[in-house]
Amino acid sequence: MQLCGVCSEHVPKYRCPACRIRYCSVSCFKRHKDDDSCHPVKESDSASSSSTPVSNQLQMVFIHTADSEALKGLLRNPHLRRLMMSVDSAEDKAKATKDAMQEPLFVEFADQCLKMIEPTEAENDDDEF
Repeated sequence: MQLCGVCSEHVPKYRCPACRIRYCSVSCFKRHKDDDSCHPVKESDSASSSSTPVSNQLQMVFIHTADSEALKGLLRNPHLRRLMMSVDSAEDKAKATKDAMQEPLFVEFADQCLKMIEPTEAENDDDEF
């Protein structure tokens, strides 16, 4: 089980948006910000880099959701949101993703994301006209 990166006493519920450290409360967040230990994580040059955290990849996908009603519909599903949160908060993200891929809803979400990131040739041909 992962513990708060500030107090090391409680299970973290939150993540610092700048440095991505996990913390359990507002007081731990304030303490973290006040002690000058927050060093922003630099984004990788390649948006498709495998080293990019899952949450950052999802944020990149969310930027483009205006173009996909199907993806927006999937994201309204509370079960899918819980699956995504469990993957994002897991210590072993690869295992958590593999487990989530056993859920048809998560597979459908992944397919929709891939369609947005890497459109098929037929979709590219439609865009040219």
